[in-house]
Amino acid sequence: MGSSVADGAKLQPSRAGSRLCVRCGERKAALKRPKTLEQICRECFYIVFEDEIHQTIVDNSLFKSGERVAIGASGGKDSTVLAYVLSELNRRHNYGLDLFLLSVDEGITGYRDDSLETVKRNEIQYGLPLKIVSYRDLYGWTMDDIVKAIGLKNNCTFCGVFRRQALDRGAALLKADKIVTGHNADDIAETVLLNILRGDIARLSRCTFITTGEDGPIPRCKPFKYTYEKEIVMYAYFKKLDYFSTECIYSPNAYRGFAREFIKDLERMRPRAILDIIKSGENFRISTTTKMPEQGTCERCGYISSQRLCKACVLLDGLNRGLPKLGIGRTKAGDGKEHAKHSERNTSSLQGKHGNFDF
Repeated sequence: MGSSVADGAKLQPSRAGSRLCVRCGERKAALKRPKTLEQICRECFYIVFEDEIHQTIVDNSLFKSGERVAIGASGGKDSTVLAYVLSELNRRHNYGLDLFLLSVDEGITGYRDDSLETVKRNEIQYGLPLKIVSYRDLYGWTMDDIVKAIGLKNNCTFCGVFRRQALDRGAALLKADKIVTGHNADDIAETVLLNILRGDIARLSRCTFITTGEDGPIPRCKPFKYTYEKEIVMYAYFKKLDYFSTECIYSPNAYRGFAREFIKDLERMRPRAILDIIKSGENFRISTTTKMPEQGTCERCGYISSQRLCKACVLLDGLNRGLPKLGIGRTKAGDGKEHAKHSERNTSSLQGKHGNFDF
């Protein structure tokens, strides 16, 4: 297990001398909130942190009583804090939710196998049932196999596409009504910036939505949309939560990492920059003359897609044909037809591992 103390130690706040908490005025201030720069005590930090998440859930009507909710659990700080806080809020405010942990085993030796051990401990600690789905079972490939075939340059493309669909498939097995993920304010600000840099209008128009996929198999919610990453780390550190803190061994050169560093630089100069970027993303308006992709379903596996074949099927087809770079890059209109034509002879072999899943 990676040390959860390591991350916390980096952010361990210096004491504010004899200053009192600006919230309660009784206890000594123990930290300065990265989000507001308020000097507050630990007890008040717990309260405002949890209350802000509760308010986000209520204001956006994220859940209905009786829903089955799958928590995307990787063992990292975000998903661990999400599982802990959502369990607490569910009891405290009587949401009436049936909560589950849902993990994806990408097959990354020395990384995912270790983090899944953390999730298994969380299952016991929080009393939440755990379901694990794997790339090997769903696709017949692990990320270790894919990296051997494709190299380190574009492996994150495969992993992102496969993981998104694997979460939906796992949630379908759990008969979940919604999936919640630990995407925080920093993540969303990075995504806004990345979509601007890539000129990806379709994703830019929806990347700040707190709930996505309402037109797909299972909606996804982000209760941490306005929660800063530093505060999540502080909360996990002070609460002594059990989480895995090692970065994926295949992602150090991911394009997103450069956007992340830029966001961190902005935050150091102006903490509100993260929320301001999210607000800018929320206020973007796409021109009515801009042609947007039409959502349909994949002809092969039935998953949501704007092409005849979904991205996962295209990538998997390339791997199985020994052409792993086949699906890398943007898919142009009509490419789905071309991929479908080339892969007809391979359909039978793909259906077994990647067939229709009753979405």
